[in-house]
Amino acid sequence: MTEQIVEKLGLQPHPEGGYFKEIYRSEGVIKNDSLPVAIEGERNYATGIYFLLPSGKFSAFHRIKQDEIWHYYKGSAICLHIISPNGEYATQIVGNDILNGEQPQFVVKAGDWFAATVVDDNTYSLVGCTVAPGFDFDDFELAKREELLGSFSNLSDIIVQLTL
Repeated sequence: MTEQIVEKLGLQPHPEGGYFKEIYRSEGVIKNDSLPVAIEGERNYATGIYFLLPSGKFSAFHRIKQDEIWHYYKGSAICLHIISPNGEYATQIVGNDILNGEQPQFVVKAGDWFAATVVDDNTYSLVGCTVAPGFDFDDFELAKREELLGSFSNLSDIIVQLTL
């Protein structure tokens, strides 16, 4: 079924793992002088993508310069693995089993390192991600394993597991 959804939605491989397709990019833009110093150039107000991750695969640790809202759609719940800039590690399950602690939406804060895994075996997770100010690959940083280990050596097991 994963291949059929990838084809039907026109998803493409994502550099961090999984598949994605941008489905929304606002027409309006925010001028550079109104954005945080870390962001260079103009950005759209917001962007949105579909993101599909098959079981047994992972979305590698990465970070962006904006907040990112994850929205659960279909398949298994997805587990977000988050490392804050000060080294606090946390997980959040994004799914629809609300009574058991899952959240249908979750915000990853700008600057946090994060990765994702599918909770159940032999399936997939289809989610959406909304970024504001809008996403640009200039704001994307894929973690380098050795650098992340140098900063957070106490998290070596999860870093080795979820980096390329």
